Amino acid sequence: KGEDDWQVDRFLCSQTIAMGLEGVPAFYIHSLLSTHGDHEGVKALGHNRAINRKRLDYDALRAALDDSQSERSKIFKELKRRIDLRSRQSGFHPNATQFTLQLGESIFGFWRQSIDRSQSIFALSNVTDKTVTLPTISLNLIDGDQWNDILSGEDIAYADGEIVLSPYQTRWITNRFEPRHG
Repeated sequence: KGEDDWQVDRFLCSQTIAMGLEGVPAFYIHSLLSTHGDHEGVKALGHNRAINRKRLDYDALRAALDDSQSERSKIFKELKRRIDLRSRQSGFHPNATQFTLQLGESIFGFWRQSIDRSQSIFALSNVTDKTVTLPTISLNLIDGDQWNDILSGEDIAYADGEIVLSPYQTRWITNRFEPRHG
């Protein structure tokens, strides 16, 4: 659809999907720094990989990261926060079980389970610009367990019957939140 009001949310959603998948996530420095694609570099060099090879001005980069209101600063801080949260969840171990969930066209979802089976994580991403709801029955949430969203800290009440996802929102719903150490 092109540029719209969802650019930042859509980008964060795409990166959060990637970091939740099985294996060890890797990020281009330009993704972490939310550098826009270098279309001029592609034209000048004649190959598509140049899109992520833009040279950055250190002083301008530092100023943008230090400005808490800049898009670059907001994205960088949020990606760091999500990477930190991910690194503390045994359900995201590189060798933890993963199954793709069939939840329709609006939600990309997968289930991760820690090697010792103590933690389940349902990674749900709304890949549209519309709010969507998902019946809790669509997931295998064990009634009686305490479920919450790792990313927002929100409790997920099984009895409510639905999970709401804002446009391009990702939820990592778990039965065992492993909070910050110390």
